[in-house]
Amino acid sequence: MARDLGYLVGEATALQVLGIAAFFSGDTDGAIELARQQQRLAGLPGWIARGHSHGLIMALIEAGDLAGAASACAAALGGCRDSGELLSLPSLLMLMADLDLQAGRVRDAAAHLREGLQAAIRAGDWFDVAGNGLWYCAMLCAATGRPADAVTMWAALDVRTRPQGGSGAGSPGDARRREEAQGTARQALGPDRVRAAEERGAAMSLDTAAEYALMLTAPAPPEPAAAAGPGLGRLSPRERELVILVAQDRTNAQIAAQLSVSVRTVSSHLDRIRTRPAAAAAPT
Repeated sequence: MARDLGYLVGEATALQVLGIAAFFSGDTDGAIELARQQQRLAGLPGWIARGHSHGLIMALIEAGDLAGAASACAAALGGCRDSGELLSLPSLLMLMADLDLQAGRVRDAAAHLREGLQAAIRAGDWFDVAGNGLWYCAMLCAATGRPADAVTMWAALDVRTRPQGGSGAGSPGDARRREEAQGTARQALGPDRVRAAEERGAAMSLDTAAEYALMLTAPAPPEPAAAAGPGLGRLSPRERELVILVAQDRTNAQIAAQLSVSVRTVSSHLDRIRTRPAAAAAPT
């Protein structure tokens, strides 16, 4: 009907929906072909074409064509940057982070994921924060030897997806990747530590989970000079716990009572955290 009417945007949207249906029914080749038909539509506004490119990228990833997916994602991402378009930027950055991760480029993955989370938070795009950002952050942590943080992020994600019957995975391939990574993390932690990590993630608000994900993707600070003191290192588990409690609007006195330390100790820890580069992880 859209073709008969000469309604270009309608035709592109119909092709996108058909591609999504093909993708989730397991017809990856059909999904790729429908996405390619979209790309061949002459005169389609750039922001719509970039928004619809997600289907092609995800289908190429599912088909195992990571190089093709990376090329399509880079082209769409470049178009967003050149035009200043923010609508598709967060999800494209997160897809690029996943492609980096699968290629073993963990630093690039962390940088792209962090930028994508920041862009989504600025835009108020909490769907991308929850549905993509937390999932990719969990996978990044699992791949970089941080199983407890991975389990925490999965639990924070599951709280938001299970009521809708989801698992936070966008495709059968994603579900398999999570199952494998989660199994490895559980084995590394043991039942008690898994339970503690899950409880921590499940108790997080989305704001807190987003802040925690930003902290987990923050670049490592430069190695401190010998005389610089211990205050420039990465956040310790206890300091991370402090950041989470502050994000939950707890007062210093409440935090001190919960952690069985003095108010002065809490204030001292927070002062040191605020002077570190990792403090910039908080969303603005």
